[in-house]
Amino acid sequence: MDLTTAQRMNLMKFVCSFAWTDLKVTQIERDLVMRIVGRLALTEKEARQVARWLDVPPLEDEVDPTEVPVAHRQLFHTIAEMVVKSDGEVPVEREALRVFRDLLDA
Repeated sequence: MDLTTAQRMNLMKFVCSFAWTDLKVTQIERDLVMRIVGRLALTEKEARQVARWLDVPPLEDEVDPTEVPVAHRQLFHTIAEMVVKSDGEVPVEREALRVFRDLLDA
């Protein structure tokens, strides 16, 4: 699926927000997120922004599941699920993923 620069960055903002769901970002999560950055071929500037989101989470009002285009919802959910599961999936992360899926399906 081809994503515009804005769509790729929106995806990474979601990914980083899920990494923060349990209020900490593990090294495993960081490594996975940065591998995703590489797979999406983000620029150095974009990669630095993603790294900042791993240090300080994106603002809640900047991450709105209802603004994810229908065509991209499965991709966003799949990658968010990868991040949630990467560090051993804790209950709060599992619940956040369920809520995210419900919002995407609405």
